[in-house]
Amino acid sequence: MLITVSGQAGSGKSTLAATLADVLGYEHVSGGDIFRDLAAEREMTPLELNRLAEEDDQIDRDLDKRLRATARKSDELVLESRLAGWMAAEYADLRLWLDAPLAVRAERIADREDKSVGTAREETEKRTESESVRYQKYYGIDIRDLSIYDLVINTARWSPEGVVDLAESAVESYDPVSDEGKTPVTGIEYEFE
Repeated sequence: MLITVSGQAGSGKSTLAATLADVLGYEHVSGGDIFRDLAAEREMTPLELNRLAEEDDQIDRDLDKRLRATARKSDELVLESRLAGWMAAEYADLRLWLDAPLAVRAERIADREDKSVGTAREETEKRTESESVRYQKYYGIDIRDLSIYDLVINTARWSPEGVVDLAESAVESYDPVSDEGKTPVTGIEYEFE
């Protein structure tokens, strides 16, 4: 089974994806892992590659291409990134989206990155807007469109363990025989295929 975990910054994607993969005995691949691989291949640090990505849209496209290729050839995998659900598309068995109110996400990011909540909030808002514009420009994806996801969880309502329990329950109760059809991902042109 291929499970995607997507969501906004600070929503708990990495925590859920790593823990869920461990619980299920699945491999876990994150967009961050792929990004670090791309940086290493270019003999750059992730920070250097991130700065270059601001000027070179091919870096985002290379990341997305690898996400899609990983989804195409993988099973027993939890694939995590903001666009994992969109990039895995028809290959995903279950697509999960995590979110939380901006104030909660900013606080989590501030704690994780040792910065003020105000700074984290401002950076998160700018990042969200920038990514939204880029995803629309590159692929015609409206990141606010959650219709492709099978389960949407507000992670502010449950503890990290509770979020894992919800996701694990969804995975365990999924029965392909009684599945009447997942929402198709349509209208997206993957330029790299």
